[in-house]
Amino acid sequence: MSLISPWRADFPGILALQAEGQTYLDSAATAQKPQAVLDALLGYYAGGVANVHRAQHLPGERATRAFEATRSKAAQWLNAASAEEIIFTRGSTESLNLLAYGLEYLLQPGEQIVISALEHHANLLPWQQLARRHGLELVVLPLNDAGTVDLDQAARLIGPRTRLLAVSQLSNVLGRWQPLAELLALARAQGAFTVVDGAQGAVHGRHDMQALGCDFYVCSSHKFYGPDGVGLLYGRGEVLRRLQHWQFGGEMVLDADYQQARFRPAPLGFEAGTPAVSAVIALGAALDWLSALDHAAVARHEAALHAELLAGLLARDGVRLLGKPQLALASFCIDGVHNADLAHLLTEQGIAVRAGHHCAMPLMKGLGLSGAIRVSLGLYNDGEDLQRFFSALDNALELLR
Repeated sequence: MSLISPWRADFPGILALQAEGQTYLDSAATAQKPQAVLDALLGYYAGGVANVHRAQHLPGERATRAFEATRSKAAQWLNAASAEEIIFTRGSTESLNLLAYGLEYLLQPGEQIVISALEHHANLLPWQQLARRHGLELVVLPLNDAGTVDLDQAARLIGPRTRLLAVSQLSNVLGRWQPLAELLALARAQGAFTVVDGAQGAVHGRHDMQALGCDFYVCSSHKFYGPDGVGLLYGRGEVLRRLQHWQFGGEMVLDADYQQARFRPAPLGFEAGTPAVSAVIALGAALDWLSALDHAAVARHEAALHAELLAGLLARDGVRLLGKPQLALASFCIDGVHNADLAHLLTEQGIAVRAGHHCAMPLMKGLGLSGAIRVSLGLYNDGEDLQRFFSALDNALELLR
């Protein structure tokens, strides 16, 4: 009996794609949006727009209340100690760049920044460039065969010169949870700052920032069924106060004259200019939608669908899985078949998957690959989606071979 998604009807975009004969299996890149998010976007624009934090009129007060309500919802969702520990950014990439610039004055030449070998470019390039600017050493933690950071090597490489650890929670290529508790403990023992890239992990389960114990956690709304153009940066209050400001403009100023200025603390001090008001309000609707789900049912559906995906891939000759994926996605290559050729043939049959290096070129080079196919799943996907994918895959392989 084919797996059925009880949430599929909440997503008009999925239903529209289905009517066009399209099967969407690229949720790790961006997720489709539930009707509640679309209603929130339209409601804001149709009800009279206004800027936030800077007007006493009714539209401005209404927009500000809705905007700040999302901050409170995000703090509750992540179990932050306070809503003031939540900064709105344009997404994980901007959050990580903010941190790289905000912390740079605290790092000295010869000190180390530690990342892992599986990082997305967004959690590599800001630290790489910071290291280049300030004479820091960028240390890369190796992986084991399953695609998990090797903790023995990590214990050897994280040492007295380590000043910052930045690591992904869930790999966007390998689909494996990383051993955050152990890695964060190693970094804290050295007094290092800790940054977790939750871009892929945030949508799967609830993540308790106070229990996790990282200094910073970043994620992007569009990955967990919210609108694009907005993300969350959680910062532990004590450490958040040490960030230097990096963008300057309206509303982040306490006092200014022509020669100098004093800036607001977080969060508003890091939200210069007019924010993405509509997106933030719609993010609040996405968080409401997520919070109302039966999380045990979600976990069961994700696990069953992922198991079906892996079983189907491994049943086909020549398929090589990258690592040992645990959740939500699987990346693979096929002997003698270029990933771009396979993706083209899948696209012609209405199957939307990702092909290429997945913004993780160093990882792909380490695996000896130019790229791979990635299938990634959302709550709207069901067993019929996978059946269509496997049928299209078999057709493509027959042509290519």
